[in-house]
Amino acid sequence: MTTQTEKRKGFIDRFLHTVERVGNALPHPATLFAIFAGLALVLSWVAAQFHLEVVHPGTGELIQPVNLISVEGLHRILTEMVSNFTGFAPLGVVLVAMLGIGIAEGSGLIGTALRLMVLSSPRRILTFVVVFAGILSNTASEVGYVLLVPLSAIIFLAVGRHPIAGMAAAFAGVSGGYSANLLLGTIDPLLSGLSQEAAQIIDPNYMVNPAANYYFMFVSTFFIAAAGTWVTDKVVEPRLGAYTGEEQREEIKKLDKAEKKGLRYAVVTALVLTAIMLWGTIPANGFLRDAETGSLLHSPFMDGIVAILFITSALMGIAYGIGAGTFKNDSDVMKGMGKSMETLGVYIVLVFFAAQFVAYFKWTNLGLIFAIEGASVLQTAGLGSIPLMIGFIILTAMINMVMGSASAKWTIMAPVFIPMFMLLGYSPELTQVVYRIGDSVTNIISPMMSYFALIVAFMQKYDKKAGIGTIISTMLPYTVAFTIIWTLLLVLWMIFGLPIGPDAPLNYVAP
Repeated sequence: MTTQTEKRKGFIDRFLHTVERVGNALPHPATLFAIFAGLALVLSWVAAQFHLEVVHPGTGELIQPVNLISVEGLHRILTEMVSNFTGFAPLGVVLVAMLGIGIAEGSGLIGTALRLMVLSSPRRILTFVVVFAGILSNTASEVGYVLLVPLSAIIFLAVGRHPIAGMAAAFAGVSGGYSANLLLGTIDPLLSGLSQEAAQIIDPNYMVNPAANYYFMFVSTFFIAAAGTWVTDKVVEPRLGAYTGEEQREEIKKLDKAEKKGLRYAVVTALVLTAIMLWGTIPANGFLRDAETGSLLHSPFMDGIVAILFITSALMGIAYGIGAGTFKNDSDVMKGMGKSMETLGVYIVLVFFAAQFVAYFKWTNLGLIFAIEGASVLQTAGLGSIPLMIGFIILTAMINMVMGSASAKWTIMAPVFIPMFMLLGYSPELTQVVYRIGDSVTNIISPMMSYFALIVAFMQKYDKKAGIGTIISTMLPYTVAFTIIWTLLLVLWMIFGLPIGPDAPLNYVAP
């Protein structure tokens, strides 16, 4: 006789299998954008045949679709293809940021710093430190997945705790807390560039700076780390029970003299750089402020945040490499930069097609038409700001289950939702931060997340029968907890009307 528990388990397995099958059936993201670019051309022709038109609520201008399947459209596609690609806002900032982070990662600085953070933590706060370190590792792209997740399992086993609990805690921080951080990472300029492109559909002069979500994400770091700690200690580890597998405890290597020396060099470099930045920003006439107004929000410091990220990462990485002996000469530094570029090969291909799609969609006026019509429908529906943003979190979280790439999803969603919400009076920065919440919370249960297969392999070291269902059942409590905590934090933020970052209000007021 089939029990209710077995029926429920069978349903969950079938659901997860369906999600996996649907996700695997999707083409490569670059191919998707090529298809979307083609669809934008077709839709421009269809919309032109039906003579769709709307009135811009801000300017009173009559907006009509532009047919790109025409001689004029063909000429524009051919002559602007290269500039679409090279002028795509996220491309340059990601390349520059990754060059600096590549030096820090190639020198061993990032790996050593994460190891030190986990090794030096008292046992009673070990879980918190692992989740916290996972969140911070997002600054350096994939290092959290390939280094911290397996390392945390080893550390938990070494102190007599279940290794899969350690792995789950790290994975929750790295992936579930993907958008939270105390520092700016590569995702910040990437998403802000896409948001800026979308915002300029409504306001051609609108700028979204890479630190636009910094205040909210800084505070989020502590809430998500605390929530991940509670779930690990109170839900996940008790469910796993005592570890009875074959893996033996490993001796965790402490930092050697060279690594300690390298860290000292890096810390001194960081202190010097911090002093220089404080010198340039704190005084009213600081050299990093706007020369005419003295403003910090609109200043070379804020506009050059990506360059600062590059310089800081590069100099700290070089300092560590010299101290630890991992960099022998300038060629080693260049190799670190080159290796970071190697990992971006597929991303650059994806960006080429994404840039064409975004450009075509903008040229057709379809994004503006959809935004105005969508905003009209939402106004009629009478949804308040908080229900609207909660609905957007849920929508993004659902889409994330079948499309894992944060940038790929935002490339598609931003040109529709940012203009739509701007017309309703919500800033692009708020729309972006709401998207980041929804995108993060289901990362850890999405089989389409790029590192999901790697996590399966890591987990099978301690549980031979582990599979996709094992990971999702282990990580689902984190998704629930993170969704609740992050949504409540957003609601409180909106109630008190707090800015979500430097020069990033909650509301948009048309010029």
